[in-house]
Amino acid sequence: MTAREQIQELQARMGRSIIGQEQVVERLLLTLLCNGNVLVEGLPGLAKTRAVKALAKNLESDFSRIQFTPDLLPADITGSEMYLGEESAERFAFQAGPIFANIVLADEVNRAPAKVQAALLEAMEERQVTVAGQTHPMPPLFMVMATQNPIEQEGTYPLPEAQMDRFLMHVYISYPDDAAEKEVIRLVRGESAAGAAAVAATAPIAQQAVFDARAEIDAVQIGEPMEDYLVALVAATRRPAEFDADLARYIQIGVSPRGSIALDKVSRAHAWLHGRDAVTADDIRAVINDCLRHRILLSYEAQADGVTVDDLIGMLVRVVAVA
Repeated sequence: MTAREQIQELQARMGRSIIGQEQVVERLLLTLLCNGNVLVEGLPGLAKTRAVKALAKNLESDFSRIQFTPDLLPADITGSEMYLGEESAERFAFQAGPIFANIVLADEVNRAPAKVQAALLEAMEERQVTVAGQTHPMPPLFMVMATQNPIEQEGTYPLPEAQMDRFLMHVYISYPDDAAEKEVIRLVRGESAAGAAAVAATAPIAQQAVFDARAEIDAVQIGEPMEDYLVALVAATRRPAEFDADLARYIQIGVSPRGSIALDKVSRAHAWLHGRDAVTADDIRAVINDCLRHRILLSYEAQADGVTVDDLIGMLVRVVAVA
């Protein structure tokens, strides 16, 4: 199978165990293909953990889950130097923490203090951790999916905007529709009745498929008109008065160049995943919310008027014309 066929097979396998959340499955794959990290926000019980477990199960990878709590320490994530005793020639050795895996679930990342969040974000950004003066690289295939709960804010440590900007995408998970809800109930009922032994053993997709896919995505073209459209969308968040009066009232801080790079990467991966060798405006519009919603800071007027970031991005798409 080609790299695209293998990734589409991975998407189909995940879709069979995550009913009604096709967009979340696609966003996880896009993050993996872009060599980035994703922040997923949703109410409890909406299959955030199940989604990343389905990815790890069907891909040749090591999976690690870190449950963030207020008493967590950076060493609990990165690992630490351990004393081995008098018998050992090497008195100290590095014991790797749970961050050293291919796919890492950072559950409820906003429940840990800032120094723990910083340790995680350093590993995400630099693809390495430094302990006792020694640098330890992450595996070549490495992705963090961080989650947070939007309803429980007491006892949490909200991620600063500068740290949020380091996530490739910020994905919202909503309730499934009624038809999907019935399918979820039937799926779980069937899994419970069959038991773990009845699950068919299928060979996981090789990691090489992801690396081959990334090489093909690098070759996806984005023409100058699409580049101009992408840059105009970002520019409208920085100089909103030039585009629309309401935008100027509602935007306090616009998108950084990191946001432009993310939108370019993800739109090219989206085009590749859907069988195209060039980016279209539809590819950009399909991923713009997830790429930019955590990079725009709303003004007080927007909050007072009940305008959300997604409302604002919808306004952006309406007022910025395709070149």
